[in-house]
Amino acid sequence: MAVHPTALVEPGARIGEGVEIGPYCVVGPQVALGDGVVLKSHVVVQGDTEIGTGTVVFPFAVLGEIPQDLKYAGELTRLRIGPGNRIREHVTMNLGTAGGGGETRVGEGGLFMAGCHVAHDTRVGNRVVVANSAAIAGHCVIGDDVIIGGLAGIHQWVRVGRGAIIGALSMVTNDVIPYGLVQGPRGELDGLNLVGLKRRGTPREEIAALRAAYAALRAGDGPFQERARALGGSDSSMVRELAEFVAGATDRQFLTPR
Repeated sequence: MAVHPTALVEPGARIGEGVEIGPYCVVGPQVALGDGVVLKSHVVVQGDTEIGTGTVVFPFAVLGEIPQDLKYAGELTRLRIGPGNRIREHVTMNLGTAGGGGETRVGEGGLFMAGCHVAHDTRVGNRVVVANSAAIAGHCVIGDDVIIGGLAGIHQWVRVGRGAIIGALSMVTNDVIPYGLVQGPRGELDGLNLVGLKRRGTPREEIAALRAAYAALRAGDGPFQERARALGGSDSSMVRELAEFVAGATDRQFLTPR
């Protein structure tokens, strides 16, 4: 463990092997830093916050401070950050609230670019990329392999399905289907994230099945949810995942194909 003389590590903090804590960092008494975590400089980690092995946090990030929620009354809540994340300058991630389950959770292998925000009680999956100054509001669920473009905003309680991509400057107010492509100032579902699917090595037959499913969602008969549920008998596991996502519990409507 290497702790710079100007850093403040409060008694009670649990520090793993090989941790580096740089100049002027502040680490609170309930914090747990996994093996190999690096806090570059001027990083503040407070509250009941755990940071997973090998995560690197860049200057002026603030992790585990109280939620930006007027209903928060000082209850004991948590922030859990998985291993292998890169958390860039000025990123903020808040504790949970009692009304939202008490925990904010971030998966593994993510990249959180400068100035982005993860609000209270949100669940972020694995390998998620959140670009500069994007904001994820409270109680959201962000699936694995999602990309959120710069300056985008995700409304509270929204679910974004696995593998979806949100364009820069988009405001997303409703749920996004897995592998969906959202763009426009008031986010609209405008296709599939084909680039992301190809980059991950998705078989051609699965991509073809997803394209056919999307066409059915766009041009089929009946309400959107019924069209999606009708896809549940597909031979494609990815199409079935899409159908199950639409059938899942949600407090929002869906972005539908334009």
